[in-house]
Amino acid sequence: MWIPRLLEPALRRAVQQRPVVVVTGARQVGKTSLVHRLLPGYRYVSLDLPSLAELAERDPVQFLTLHPPPVIVDEVQYAPAVFRHLKAAVDQRRMENGLFVLTGSQLFPLMAGVSESLAGRAEVFQLEGLSYAEAAAARPGLPPAEFAVRGGLPELHARPDLDGGAFHRAYVTTYLERDVRALLNVGRLRDFERFLLAAALRSAQLLNKADLARDVGISPPTSAEWLSVLEASGQATLIEPWFSNRTKSLAKTPKLYLADGGLLCALLGVRTADELAASPLAGAIWETVVASELRRGLLNAGRARELFFWRDRQREVDFVLHRAGRFTLAEAKWTELPDDRDSDALRLVSAALPRYSVRRRAVICRCANAYPLRDGVEAVPLGDVGRI
Repeated sequence: MWIPRLLEPALRRAVQQRPVVVVTGARQVGKTSLVHRLLPGYRYVSLDLPSLAELAERDPVQFLTLHPPPVIVDEVQYAPAVFRHLKAAVDQRRMENGLFVLTGSQLFPLMAGVSESLAGRAEVFQLEGLSYAEAAAARPGLPPAEFAVRGGLPELHARPDLDGGAFHRAYVTTYLERDVRALLNVGRLRDFERFLLAAALRSAQLLNKADLARDVGISPPTSAEWLSVLEASGQATLIEPWFSNRTKSLAKTPKLYLADGGLLCALLGVRTADELAASPLAGAIWETVVASELRRGLLNAGRARELFFWRDRQREVDFVLHRAGRFTLAEAKWTELPDDRDSDALRLVSAALPRYSVRRRAVICRCANAYPLRDGVEAVPLGDVGRI
């Protein structure tokens, strides 16, 4: 079953307007399926096969001769040498668009190649897992709590009969064996798996690299390096605090979030919606899911750099969306019926911002429909987060 993606119109437009289109994202978020569906007439080659990756790296000219455009090159980060030759191929056909569609699951190595060789020639998209709205369109009536536990990887919703726990265990194994080995080139995968669990336990908290290092038994530089691996492979994200020169007391430390609520629940041993409801970690898990929804919506709109949080000595708000001097403030609350007390922090932070600069305030919760709270604050269901 194909689940339509909100990114499809933007990808179609880019293929018609740019010679190179790059789609990056974590494993299993649907990159290959999406470009296959949108571009059925394109040739396809995957550098996941070591022999093809070696050919593309050792002899890029022969590789591009064997696989001429229009072509989809999957997992292109495994052959960095090919980027320079892609530039030459594009420059020879500057009036043509949609020549190369590149996908990759390791963000930093892929973007290094794009930035060095394809600057001005490529449009880049970051594909995340399914949003709640996308999953619910395919599975009407999907409870938000079940979505939080199952996560956003498309196969888990295209095939609801799959055992989510077994799927995520296999996912972690594949991730460790492929992405982590490729990025770190080390054999300490057991330590890295413990590091991933330690990061999961700290999702939705201020990042403390020293604590992470101490709990796993690694050095602080190694902790910082491994955190970069989680970011590069799309498994974690950092949200920076909002601060300005006017407010010196605001936090400067980012917050750490795992990128997918389902993987987070699997790592924490939460297997069902009932277990989530009984867990003391429900609030952090829900905040992680909301962070993913907000970030996904901003990425799809090309506004990824607009998401922050607010924390000072007296006030804290989970999410601050800033654009052109205007703010949207949002709190994530694990409740179906938020009340006025759930929006107190939104009012306090609003008072610290310039007058008339706050355009919207929302409590993102498990309510079925949006409704107003006091002083213009709204209760907003998960399915409406993409429109905040």
